[in-house]
Amino acid sequence: MENKTILLIIMSLYMIVLFFWGIYQGRKVKTGNDFAIAGRKLPGWVAALSERATGESSWALLGLPGAAYATGLLEVWTAIGCVMGILVAWIFLAPKLRDEAEKYDIDTFTDYIAKRHGEAGKWIRITSSITIVFFFFFYVGAQFLGGGKTLNTLFDINQNWAMIIVVVLVIPYTIYGGFRSVTYTDVIQAILMIITLIVAPIAAIIYLSNAPEDTIYAQSMGEALSRAGEQYSTLTKGTLLPPDAPLSQTLSNWFPNASDWIQGLGSGIVIAGAFSWFFGYLGGQPQLSMRFMAIRHPKEAKKARNIGVVWTIIAYTGALMIGWIGIAIFGPDGLTDQETVMPQVLTTVFPPVISGILITGVLAAIISTANSLLVLSAAELSENIIKPARKKKISDKQALFQSRVVTAILSVIALLLAFYSPSNLIYQIVGYVWAGIGSTFSIVILLTLFWKRFHGIPAVLTIVVGLTFTIVWISTGMDKVITARLLTFVVAGATAIISSYLIKKKEISHS
Repeated sequence: MENKTILLIIMSLYMIVLFFWGIYQGRKVKTGNDFAIAGRKLPGWVAALSERATGESSWALLGLPGAAYATGLLEVWTAIGCVMGILVAWIFLAPKLRDEAEKYDIDTFTDYIAKRHGEAGKWIRITSSITIVFFFFFYVGAQFLGGGKTLNTLFDINQNWAMIIVVVLVIPYTIYGGFRSVTYTDVIQAILMIITLIVAPIAAIIYLSNAPEDTIYAQSMGEALSRAGEQYSTLTKGTLLPPDAPLSQTLSNWFPNASDWIQGLGSGIVIAGAFSWFFGYLGGQPQLSMRFMAIRHPKEAKKARNIGVVWTIIAYTGALMIGWIGIAIFGPDGLTDQETVMPQVLTTVFPPVISGILITGVLAAIISTANSLLVLSAAELSENIIKPARKKKISDKQALFQSRVVTAILSVIALLLAFYSPSNLIYQIVGYVWAGIGSTFSIVILLTLFWKRFHGIPAVLTIVVGLTFTIVWISTGMDKVITARLLTFVVAGATAIISSYLIKKKEISHS
């Protein structure tokens, strides 16, 4: 049997199991609240595995290994930023968000912020929901793009058709079971993802040590990074100006140590840009915070924290190693698309049956995030935009039907955006979302939880300024100089603090 046929059979069996498991869980969904947040009755282990599967997506199995393949050791700073952000979120934010969700009886991420800041609840619902849905279109599109790349690499399927296939696999049980189906299917996917990120690096290291020298680029990760050049083997690569640039030479004439200062500043900016993923994890990613809010009991939150922390450290170590192993196998210029390094390594190292099982982990990551984002976006629109606009109150069944219809419509729009995305790099697309959503809402959530002076009007201003700044900064190309993930956090934070002091807080009514 041909390798591609074996891969196809394995992936098909996996998707069939996932589909029916999602449908089975969806049978328990009876109301809009069930669809949006599973009635806030998730066991801790389900919430933890679902949060990790959703948080990592095609980013950790395609984007991060691809970036490690393209830049070498420098990508360690990205991993450090992400891991530290995830640890802070699980240790300090998850228990508090769970308790707050129970206290205010919330249905959506925006619902929580609006109820905490009742004086501006209406405007918070409108601005937050529109901002989340706008950016999540691109995020979902990035997942579809990741699925398209994977299927294109494995089966030579046209990437556009491959993305359509991913949509067909994701949508049915997502529409039917909403948040509950998504979180319980995430459990299977998180387990498969972590197995892939453990087994693949170990087997690949053994493969490198035994492969004939003329068939690979290097026989170890260290040798590969060293041979690839200094830019791959340094943790401090970066400069604002080339040494031979006219401005560099002029400054060197004026200031003898100018070139060292310029290079040091450039390195600092590069490192800060990589580390800046940290800020998006501080409560600002709605699809992750919703998992914290859905945990059924405080004791379950502690169990979830331990699972989430261990999973994260193992996963990021494995993702980086796969990127560096890709350099050792193919060389720094051996792949046309850096983000295919994961499936390329797996198909090189393992026989078809095993590689098929592990590559399914890549699709698992993509699916777990795509369906989570779709459900959250649909809930935001249904509960915070469409529902308040209705003059008549609708029944639970009508609300559930409305959420399902909105989910289907959003999936089609996200697919169209994936076709015409301005960037073909998953890493870059996710980075944009991390700035516009993560860096902005992290400020809103942190100050809502920990600063009594912060209130409704500053919350609205922070959201509007964060969104606007991100779009302007990226569209003008300035993101290539200093990442919007860092500057949006700073600008949104300054906006929140200054406006909280300047604008008097009104009496809040929790509605």
